[in-house]
Amino acid sequence: MIKKVLFPVDFSVVSEYAFGNCIPRFFSTGVAHELILFHSLDVGLQTPEELKVAETLVEKYQKKLDQISSEFEEIGIKTRAIVRMGTPALEIARLAEEENVDLIYMPMKGENIFREMLIGSTAANVARAAKKPVLLVRYEWDRGKKAVKCYWDARRVFDRPLISVDFSPCSDRIMQSTDLFKELVKEAILLHVVDYGSAKDIEENIKKATENMKKYAERLDFPSQIVVHSGVASKEILMTAPAMGSTLIVIGKRGRSILQILMGSTAEIVIRNSVLPVLIVPCD
Repeated sequence: MIKKVLFPVDFSVVSEYAFGNCIPRFFSTGVAHELILFHSLDVGLQTPEELKVAETLVEKYQKKLDQISSEFEEIGIKTRAIVRMGTPALEIARLAEEENVDLIYMPMKGENIFREMLIGSTAANVARAAKKPVLLVRYEWDRGKKAVKCYWDARRVFDRPLISVDFSPCSDRIMQSTDLFKELVKEAILLHVVDYGSAKDIEENIKKATENMKKYAERLDFPSQIVVHSGVASKEILMTAPAMGSTLIVIGKRGRSILQILMGSTAEIVIRNSVLPVLIVPCD
């Protein structure tokens, strides 16, 4: 069960949309008990005057978050507000550890909001740095309505998760993470992608993988459907999830090396391209 959720706030239109729509619906499912609102003031301080200005801004943002917290309290969501100075992604990861949160709920700004690539955004950096599960949710700009829109239903996010496993120790961590939301799952899709072996071995590898997947299915406390495909893991995950009506992609994340970031791991590619929410489970 998810007891404590950390929600980073940047006071953007995306944050405002989440406050008014997604967070109340997310908590209405009974998925979590406490919400921590957090804002990190990203400033470079060199003089006493700059520090004084920064402290004034911290007080200003603290008052804003306190007001939002009181509004959530009024609708029955236990909420706390915290403001600090520092690099956002690092401070978010650090606070998640200090507070021992169960989940970081991280909005992702789509490419047509502020014209920024996700891979360079705070959301992606948090996914790399955090040692707690991170729920990444994409928001886009609806040009017709001139408003933010979201591609998920906050009340159904855990209904039908696609859980990607690769038989590594990381897969065990992923399976353990399902304890956070198992009461809300109606049916899961357990996906393994055979991206190893020679062409002549693919059929045999698929058979072996299917048998291995049955052991993972037995460990779950909810119904699941086993799917084994061959190909490029990231592409198969991105295609299979919407095709099978998934409401969430659950995937593990290993390593944060510069080489991996530049080359693009399976998790990085899924994060960058998924319209569905993505739950990143840290494995290191």
